[in-house]
Amino acid sequence: MIVVEKVEKNIDRVSFDKLLHFNALVADKISIELSRLFEVPNAKVIIDLEGIKYIDSSGFGCFLTAMKSARNNYGKLKICNIDPEVLAVFNTLQLNSVLDLHKDLKSCLDSF
Repeated sequence: MIVVEKVEKNIDRVSFDKLLHFNALVADKISIELSRLFEVPNAKVIIDLEGIKYIDSSGFGCFLTAMKSARNNYGKLKICNIDPEVLAVFNTLQLNSVLDLHKDLKSCLDSF
C-alpha cells in the first residue's frame, strides 16, 4: 500500500500502490509511517498522490499531522501529483495556503 523510496538529494518519496481512496481505513497506518520518517531531523519528504482519486477528512488530517511532525523536527513536507478534483478540495479547505503543493514530482524536487 505505502511505498517509501529515496530520490535525489536524500529526499524520501512516499507513494501509494493500488490505493484510490485515502480515507479512515488507511490514514492511521500512513500517519504512523510519515511520523517515523520525520523522526530524523531535517527530513525531506514528498507525498506523491498519483492515483489517489478521493481523500476524506481523516486523510487531510493525516497531512496536517505530518506537517506538524515535519516542522517540529526542522523537516520539510511537500505534496505532488494531486488529482484535479482532490486539488479542488485542498483549495476549498484552504490547505493550499498551509501545505506545500506541487503539480508534479519534478517541480516538487526542484523546490527543495
